[in-house]
Amino acid sequence: MNNNNNSELQSSDIGHQTLDLENYVFPAEWEEHEATWLSWPHKEESWPERIDLIYPAYAKFIAELTKGEFVCINVKDQEMQAFAMEHISKAGADISKVEFYFNETNDAWCRDHGPAFLVNKNGEEPKKIIVDWGFNAWGGKYPPFELDDVIPTKIAEEKNLPVLYPGIIMEGGSVEFNGAGTVLTSRSCLLNKNRNPHLSQEEVEEFLKKYYGQKQVLWVDDGIVGDDTDGHVDDTIRFVNENTVLTVIEDDPEDDNYEILQTNLRQLKEMTLLNGEKLNIIKLPMPEAVYCDGQRLPASYANFYIANKSVIVPTYRCDKDALALEIIQECFPDREVVGIDSTDIIWGLGSFHCLSQQEPLV
Repeated sequence: MNNNNNSELQSSDIGHQTLDLENYVFPAEWEEHEATWLSWPHKEESWPERIDLIYPAYAKFIAELTKGEFVCINVKDQEMQAFAMEHISKAGADISKVEFYFNETNDAWCRDHGPAFLVNKNGEEPKKIIVDWGFNAWGGKYPPFELDDVIPTKIAEEKNLPVLYPGIIMEGGSVEFNGAGTVLTSRSCLLNKNRNPHLSQEEVEEFLKKYYGQKQVLWVDDGIVGDDTDGHVDDTIRFVNENTVLTVIEDDPEDDNYEILQTNLRQLKEMTLLNGEKLNIIKLPMPEAVYCDGQRLPASYANFYIANKSVIVPTYRCDKDALALEIIQECFPDREVVGIDSTDIIWGLGSFHCLSQQEPLV
């Protein structure tokens, strides 16, 4: 495992050196990507008796991504690569935009175990670095996770990029960025004792600011019912520009998500950004509750992914799908909003944003 308790800069061939982190920032998702990183789904326990059902929608996701950027996919071996290529080809993807990396993983959730790419805002060398946060499968819920935990460093070695080790647990789905110095997160996840019990809220904030290149941390309380991550913010609130968030709202007062999301809304209304502005808040409906074998799943339209050419939105075969797509489209006039059925994928307790991690273009 690469999660030590220091923050030294390391790389396969540049050795140890001093890096001025003040110059590095994690860009907003809508800034131009070089590629999207994925880890091919293979863990049947994540989709018990249903994993074969997810591949058409997953491959359609990849096909959509290849319209505007490269897609880098972690696979175990050539057999998995061939299996993946069969599905990707069938979906009509631009195969010239797909690259495979032989990095074995425990699971598919690349948002959380994949590399966090930071860019030098002054354009100086090294122009891009990777932060390898610790990963413990959402508080140790789903061992083993040792393969996932080292993915960022493997990718850094393959791309010859410097890598930093903050030495604490952090997941990409737990943080949301406005591209202007603000990161939004939830107390239920990052202050959970199954992550970093030795850290206070103020200490967590310092890590977020230092290793994501941010100046402000905003907090909401909780996430939606059925979310096994303890409340990842990418299921509830998403920045769509520097000042604007989409936040999911449940209209039914009898629904278990109603008060949780109303509390988040009240907290958002009280927030002030670095520029002195209040948040522009746009409400996004929650889909009708999705169940499988009696289990409530964390279905949310907020788990969309902002690609170079499109915004890819999970849909759930319900009447609210069209309205959600319309609202999101209004937020992204320069991109096509594409809905892809996520009813089978969500059985794994995540969707397109959870499955992907962007690599910025420099």
